Amino acid sequence: MEAIADRIIPPDPDTPGGKDAGCAVFVDRQLAGPYGRKDGHYNCPPFMSGTKQQGEQDEATPAQHYRRALAAFDRHCQEKFSKPFAEISDGDKDAVLHELEAGSVPLDGLDGKAFFELVLKDIQTGFFADPLYGGNRDMVAWKMIGYPGARYNYLDWIDRHNERFPLPPVGLTGRIDWTPKG
Repeated sequence: MEAIADRIIPPDPDTPGGKDAGCAVFVDRQLAGPYGRKDGHYNCPPFMSGTKQQGEQDEATPAQHYRRALAAFDRHCQEKFSKPFAEISDGDKDAVLHELEAGSVPLDGLDGKAFFELVLKDIQTGFFADPLYGGNRDMVAWKMIGYPGARYNYLDWIDRHNERFPLPPVGLTGRIDWTPKG
């Protein structure tokens, strides 16, 4: 997941990539919780294929989908490159991810294109989520886009367009440079 996150959100001189921003940690934590168990969804059979607008109509949970699809994806990379995904070159990683996005990577009966869309959404969510949830480490994404975070009040800045907000972002647990006194 870290290698996939780093190709979807590659590092640049100003911002760390998906791996160092904690996107895989975010996804892992989400899959270990209610999202990964499909809590709050209808989970009783019969399961039938629905339309895309109806969402996932499957017995498997997101965590189970991830486990099966990542294992099949790694097997595909082993067969094609004689190495797991994490160890192939960046160019090959990009190429095989494009194949996955196009739906041309066999994932043992799973829909590779749908899996890529799920991974893309989850990694993007992890990049921009509150750091409390494991991603957006050190609020790197918020700093990059100038988002003030969970500030108490910045109403006087709402109508000030094309001006950079002068204060650092604040997460639900506070700022990264705050330290408890005691």
